Amino acid sequence: MFAYTVRRLLQMIPLLLAASVVIYALLALQPGDPLDELRRQNPRITAEQFEALKRAYGLDQPLHIRYFKWLSRAVQGDLGYSRTYGIPAAEYIFVQRLPKTLLLSGLALTLALVVAIPVGVFSAVRQYSLADYAITFLSFVGFSMPVFFLGILLLYLFAIWLPDHIPGFPRFPTGGVPGVLWEDVRSGAISFWYFLGQWAWHLILPVIALSSLQMAEWTRFMRASLLEVLSQDYIRTARAKGLSERVVLYKHALRNALIPIVTLVGLAIPGVLGGATITETIFSYPGMGRAIFDALVEKDYNVAMAALAFLALMTALFNLLADLAYAVVDPRIRYS
Repeated sequence: MFAYTVRRLLQMIPLLLAASVVIYALLALQPGDPLDELRRQNPRITAEQFEALKRAYGLDQPLHIRYFKWLSRAVQGDLGYSRTYGIPAAEYIFVQRLPKTLLLSGLALTLALVVAIPVGVFSAVRQYSLADYAITFLSFVGFSMPVFFLGILLLYLFAIWLPDHIPGFPRFPTGGVPGVLWEDVRSGAISFWYFLGQWAWHLILPVIALSSLQMAEWTRFMRASLLEVLSQDYIRTARAKGLSERVVLYKHALRNALIPIVTLVGLAIPGVLGGATITETIFSYPGMGRAIFDALVEKDYNVAMAALAFLALMTALFNLLADLAYAVVDPRIRYS
């Protein structure tokens, strides 16, 4: 397995280089110029000053020259400065924004797993029952509903309509993050439980919106996988030996049924990080996804490039981890 892992890591290098070329080219081919906003804000800027700014930012050079200059700095850990915020792009993305996205995505994945696995098992055990039909219907609804529509629907219901029509119904936050920081807990200004409650209150709707797709998808996969395992010969043998249905289900069937879920979770993590862009934009959540959206709108290419290249790296890395985890949980698979 060690040789396989090393080989896969080496294969990532040309893959990531190709991804960086595509990302850089797509960003550069956007309509307009990164300095257009500066020209709108300062209409008195002269043509000579504008050309001097283009030279300072390297925008007067051909696309391939600009890319190789960016790549030479990136391999040294220098991802450039954010033109909008005036700080290193790496600091803005990985220090200020990424931790918030990891919190949101981690909670969404945890909620999806906690709900999908037991609900999928329940649906498989009670196949063709009324509960099974209801779970299947809700799964298809969640699977087919766009995240942006669900986010807007949740905001309208829990932040506007229900509080206005039901007396005493709590009004959920429309977005953002609470104005309490961990430093306030450390200084004793607020209690830990108040800090935790404020963050949980602001994250309920974004977490539900972000986890809905994985929740529905994994419920269907869990049901189908468990039904396939329960039809195997060794399950019939276990039942013939007189083992209780509980032992057959949870000791013999469930572990093998979870094998496809391991792969799905590994492949879903980069997708959740990328998909958080829509959720964070709808709920005004200051994470990495919202930073990507703002950077694209403001043509802050260093920020956008750093964030999108990081997502490409995470996609390749978690694909590898999913393959390795598959070999761990399924002894029939050997990488040599």
